[in-house]
Amino acid sequence: MLNKYMPLSRIVMIMAVAALVVGIVFIVEGITKANSITNQMLNEKVPASIFGGNATGYIDSAATAQQAANTIREHRLSIAPTYEDLLQYGTGGRYDPTNPNPYPPNPKMTIGQAMLSYTQALNMENYLYMGVFALGFTQAVTVIGVFMILVAIALMAVWAVIRKRKKEDAIKVKSP
Repeated sequence: MLNKYMPLSRIVMIMAVAALVVGIVFIVEGITKANSITNQMLNEKVPASIFGGNATGYIDSAATAQQAANTIREHRLSIAPTYEDLLQYGTGGRYDPTNPNPYPPNPKMTIGQAMLSYTQALNMENYLYMGVFALGFTQAVTVIGVFMILVAIALMAVWAVIRKRKKEDAIKVKSP
């Protein structure tokens, strides 16, 4: 009777240790990557205030990056509703940033300027949306790490109960 709990006890403890290690790794990686992304955003020194709203300082969080990306999107869509719409003004329906002809929707710009502005806005918008996604993902990884540690604690509690039961059974076997 004494040995029937032994394999289960070991399996539960191995799972607890594995969950604890994975949880710690997830938390460390999540926090490290979030800090790295935030530092990269700060190094770009893009003022949050240029995108409207009451934001101050530089873009350094998912919220300010989302706000800035949404503002850039609005501006980009004011140049052309879609990339296909923009290309209809290009030479042969192609991207042509050197086209010196006036851009019909906004004659103050050339077709080339409109195309460059549109694609640069698209690049910046995607950069910011990727930052929003990456910061959200690092938060998810960190939360999963916390969950894994809670699972490890629960498994250790199960292990303690099994060990206690094993000791109780050992005492019963020894007593006459």
